[in-house]
Amino acid sequence: MIKRGPSRFDYLLSGIIKENPILILMIGLCPTLATSLSARDALGMGLATSFVIIGSNIFVSLIRKMVKEEVRIPVFIIIISTFVTIVDYLLQAYEPGLYRVLGVFVPLIVVNCIVLGRAEAFAYHHGVIDSFLDGLGKSLGFILVIFIMGAIREFLSAGTFFGKPIGISFFVNNGILFMIFPPGGFLLIGILKALVNKYIKREKR
Repeated sequence: MIKRGPSRFDYLLSGIIKENPILILMIGLCPTLATSLSARDALGMGLATSFVIIGSNIFVSLIRKMVKEEVRIPVFIIIISTFVTIVDYLLQAYEPGLYRVLGVFVPLIVVNCIVLGRAEAFAYHHGVIDSFLDGLGKSLGFILVIFIMGAIREFLSAGTFFGKPIGISFFVNNGILFMIFPPGGFLLIGILKALVNKYIKREKR
């Protein structure tokens, strides 16, 4: 029997659950913990990081045949830094409030393991369309998890969603402050990872 390789659809979907950057690959945890204190912050960080992942994946794929293996990492970093600079300036210009909240974690996207990891492990060895789909899939997986974490942490600590009360006064008056600290973030990642692992095991049966 001829074994079929992964399809382009697989490249897109794998990043959402089976190769989710946060819950399965366990990379990019620092910005996830630091910027998921609210749904708005988490969504902003997710979109900014996704812009860099997808853009750098496409560009690395485009020039991969012209870049010698010995110098590929410095070239990757220059490409990633360019996209980070673009998103940095865009946030300063159009979302200064969000930019101040995200702070140093915007320029630190340069060293995010998700971004460099996809450039090295995938985009350098695949075509443009496949690299775009891989970047899009990993970005969707990253946004999904960080946004869920931001929404849960904001609700439990302040009883709000995107800064607005959602009708449960108990959490407004008695917010669980533990959730805004790193241990609260780690606890939430652990719970989400356990749920995903259970789902994957059930799918394999």
